[in-house]
Amino acid sequence: MTSAFPLDPAISARLRHTAEGLVPVVVQQHGSGEVLMLAWADDEALARTIDTGRATYWSRSRREYWVKGDTSGHHQLVKEIRLDCDGDTLLFVVDQVGAACHTGDHTCFDADLVHRFDG
Repeated sequence: MTSAFPLDPAISARLRHTAEGLVPVVVQQHGSGEVLMLAWADDEALARTIDTGRATYWSRSRREYWVKGDTSGHHQLVKEIRLDCDGDTLLFVVDQVGAACHTGDHTCFDADLVHRFDG
């Protein structure tokens, strides 16, 4: 089956995919640098993101693509896509419209402070 959104083979070759063909995506707010969430993408999700400018991910639980905001209205407009030095993690720098977390929190990291180091 041919994807309607094929990823440039040169980009795909730079990615270190998991056994499931996925790459983790750290999502960061443009301007502030605040970390909003972590999601997963395969080559097609990344190609869709590049094509549309809207953050598209692979849902591991639902086993389907999802465009952030299609159901919640809380869109992510992608400003930059970066690859880390090892090629095993992507960074989407976005303008977040509304909450990033499915719980309604601004970020997925608002809810639970595990530990804070003082000094």
